Amino acid sequence: MITRINHIGIAVSSIDQALKLYTGVLGLSLKEIEVVEEQHVRTAIIPVGESKIELLESTDPEGPIARHIEKFGEGMHHLALEVPDIEEALGKIAQSGLPLIDEKPRKGVEETRIAFLHPKGTGRVLLELVQS
Repeated sequence: MITRINHIGIAVSSIDQALKLYTGVLGLSLKEIEVVEEQHVRTAIIPVGESKIELLESTDPEGPIARHIEKFGEGMHHLALEVPDIEEALGKIAQSGLPLIDEKPRKGVEETRIAFLHPKGTGRVLLELVQS
């Protein structure tokens, strides 16, 4: 069901500040910056081999990333796992009894379809399923 790690999401207060580390110091290249209005987030995609780092900056002080940073500070937010068929994956996971945040896929960055699994059922790790 899982084909690879698609990306690691990192919550940051400022993408511009965070890019100083990832592109300036570490020498990685920025692929693109995209805003996902429905999720109140601005993202920066940084390819690393076959995976990516996704920097997440809130566009709304009440948005999920802003609340995450307020509660936990900046840092790792989620681990995204790629699946070939997100509906099939969600169906199997729901049948297992694992709690879902998203019962149906929604729009993600880079024209993907995504769904989150609830951390209560995943060892307190926020997992995201991604279908490219």
